[in-house]
Amino acid sequence: MKKIVTLFLSLSLVFAVGCGNASATSIRFGSAAVGGMYSAFANAYTQIVSQDDESLQFSVRSTAGSAANIRLLSDGYIQMAIAQADLTDDAYHGTGDFDKKPLHGYSAVAALYTEACQIVVRADSDIHSVDDLLGKKVSIGEEESGTERNAKQIFEVYGLSDELVDCENLDYTQAAEALASGKIDAMFCTAGVQTTVIEELTRQCGICLLSIDETHIRKLMAAYDFYMPYTIPVYTYSGQSEETTTVGVKSLLLVSDELSDKTVEHLTEQLFSHVQDIQYSLPLNLQMDETSATQNVTIPFHDGAAAYYEKQGITVNAE
Repeated sequence: MKKIVTLFLSLSLVFAVGCGNASATSIRFGSAAVGGMYSAFANAYTQIVSQDDESLQFSVRSTAGSAANIRLLSDGYIQMAIAQADLTDDAYHGTGDFDKKPLHGYSAVAALYTEACQIVVRADSDIHSVDDLLGKKVSIGEEESGTERNAKQIFEVYGLSDELVDCENLDYTQAAEALASGKIDAMFCTAGVQTTVIEELTRQCGICLLSIDETHIRKLMAAYDFYMPYTIPVYTYSGQSEETTTVGVKSLLLVSDELSDKTVEHLTEQLFSHVQDIQYSLPLNLQMDETSATQNVTIPFHDGAAAYYEKQGITVNAE
């Protein structure tokens, strides 16, 4: 009799566990390398939302960054991701790096925050400007990352071709370690500030951020629509005694078109209802509301996100 009862309880437990998650929606969220703001945002958002709603089950996946996230969304491997607005526009419309090879299957949820193009060198380096990177060994981010794209465009307007700079594709953590040990001379990092991996680097060695001068900022903005001037304030990072002028680009929260309208409307509502909670979890000034989140987004919004915005009195482009 005891064996029968034990068997019954075991089967009941299996049945309960199996049925308990039957209605849950599983969402793979593509972030980027650990140490950047994509990873920090993805973890903060998914943890906060899943605590509030057990019907959503998230798993954050580390990726190479923006271009990789867009490809993974298009291929159906992930259901949510963050990507730079410029890369997203190119991918959706088949321009730039995606010339005549558009990628679809995803839509916008919201414009999030501005990412700064940061160029980091050691404080004891003889590198004081972008021009000084001539002949130096520089990490330009992982392949298929927004950082790689930005680094190449910045080099282009400065007249620094691939032959003139020794470029390496390292993720942020690898690049910081290599910079601290002297294996590379500089690293590019396009991310929201304050960027964790850069602040942690200041504990290993003194750092300086290279400014992009006004002339080259104008050239970048004339050549590429999505850039905007960006100033990194003094003391954003430990030991940073001067403000840094550079360019920035917006980040977008994207979702797969395979997610239902109801799910995406709920995900959008959760984003705005938890903006303050997400802010507390990030070293980032996340000043975002429904109006700013819908401005200058050049791809269609998901129908579920559009339904949420309509309830806020905002009409967006959706397909």
